Order: sequence, then C-alpha cells, then structure tokens
Amino acid sequence: MFEIRTDLAVEEKESFPGNGGEVTGVSLREWRKAFSRIKLTEVAILDEQGARAMGKPEGVYVTMEARELSKGDEGYDREVSGELAMQLKRMVKSLRKQKQIPEENLHILAVGLGNPSVTPDALGPQVLGNLRVNRHMQEGGKVIISGIVPGVMAQTGMETAEILKGIIRETGPDLVIAVDALAARSIRRLGTTIQLTNTGIHPGSGVGNHRHSLTRESLGIPVLAIGVPTVVGAAAIVHDTISTLIGTLMSQVETEKMGDFLDQLSPEEQYQLICELLEPEFGALYVTPPDIDQTVKRLSFTISEGIHMAFYPD
Repeated sequence: MFEIRTDLAVEEKESFPGNGGEVTGVSLREWRKAFSRIKLTEVAILDEQGARAMGKPEGVYVTMEARELSKGDEGYDREVSGELAMQLKRMVKSLRKQKQIPEENLHILAVGLGNPSVTPDALGPQVLGNLRVNRHMQEGGKVIISGIVPGVMAQTGMETAEILKGIIRETGPDLVIAVDALAARSIRRLGTTIQLTNTGIHPGSGVGNHRHSLTRESLGIPVLAIGVPTVVGAAAIVHDTISTLIGTLMSQVETEKMGDFLDQLSPEEQYQLICELLEPEFGALYVTPPDIDQTVKRLSFTISEGIHMAFYPD
C-alpha cells in the first residue's frame, strides 16, 4: 500500500491532487492575518468518509507554518507563541460550548511525550521542563496546570495511556494537552510547522511505531495535541526529488532509457521502488536536521510560552 508516513493533516490533504484537492467529508480553510508572517491552515475532518480518506480521526487540525522560526528571531518566536495561544483558547472555548469542560477552575494535565535522551524526540519533555505548573500551590487560580513526562515504553515497560489513566483517576483533570514530536513528508516543514488538534494523539504513528492512542475515548477527558515535525523519512526526501532526477536522467543519452522508465511509473510505484532500494541497505531510515538540538530547545520555549499566554494571561 502506497503510504508516505506523516503526522500532519495538511500534508495528508495535499496528497489528493485530483478534483482540486477536494476530499469528500473534509473541509479546508487557509488564511494569513494582516502583517503576520504566519500562514494558518485548518483541516476539518467532518465525517467517517473523510476520516477514512485521510487516515485520521474526525476533528479539527490547525497548522501554523512559520518559516522564519529557524532564524532564531525572538520577536518572531513571540509572535508564534501568541498565535498558538489564540488557537488554544479557540479550541478550549469550543470545548466549553460543547459542555465538555467546565467554564471555571479548569484543571489541565500537560503531558510531554517522547524520549528526553533522543534529541529529535525530546520536544515534549523539554516543553514540560519550561512549563509553569501551579497545582501544588495553595492559591491555585482560574486555571490549574499539572504536568507529567511519562517517558517511553522502553524506559517504563508501560504504555503512556496506562500511566495517564492512573494519573487522571487520582488527580481529576478536565483536559489533557499533549506535546509531541511528529514526522513530516516534506523536509521544509521540519522545525517550522506547529500542528494543534482536538482529536488527541497517536504516539509514534508517523514513524510506524504504533502505540495506544491518547484520546477522549481512551482517557475519558478531552485531549488537545500540539506537535512539531522533527524527522522525515529518507524515502520521502528521495520521492520529493524524483521529478528532478527523472529530468536529469532523460537529458543524458546514456541514462535516457532509465529516465523514460521512471517517468512511466505512477507516484505509488516510484515510492515503492525507492523503498525497495533504500530499506535493505539502510532500514526504515529517518532524517533530522544537523541543528536539531538548538531547534528543539527554541521550539520548547516557543510552545511553553504559547501555553502560558493562553492560560496565564497576566
């Protein structure tokens, strides 16, 4: 089956070129605020047909594309934090309208998913390290935040969902906000794209490492998920450049026939061929940028500040 793995709903939507990219049961809205350097895209999966086509649960996926995040501009980082805060507040407001969470004294459980010892997977733990929690304080506030870094199964021997169910049972939060590193199809989205969704999260799905989902159905309370892609499959990178490769091969007499052969293959067949060539030699290889340590550190501050701005406005 042809599948270039991605955790981003916007990339899944982009993979439907026919009919102008229209998918039954899926709506798309794109916008950019005046004077803003951030592009926003909202993909809403409206029904079961849309969920099957997209391979993702029904719900809303908001993508913030902030290309200049890689430049380390503090003013721009704060602009991204502010936009993330606005989108968080919008989703929380929607949950309140649906009576899924209380109007006052909201208790949030923040969850930093991932392995803190593996840099591309350390985004969630680093965000939690920067987050101001206040549940342990007597005075509390309008919003109470507690936090946990549950680690990964290889460290604990337990599924993250199992750990969170116990915490939720004992502490009684109203809402989970989970932060995780994601996998993308396009290298240009690494470290520059933030996805916020109200559908929960499926740890490891982007790299084929499926774990128990963290959703309202599995945990009993709503789950908002914040994610940033930090890795991309090597086969996807090759696939992105295949048209250039075909053009180069066809332009040379010595390789013209090979170029013709590749050009006749469908995108699915091209990707399958790439996997067959790469995986025996390298396995299911994933690639991350060379400056990923600084990228994750900077993004962890940007996301934690977005959460602070959403729930600690003062």
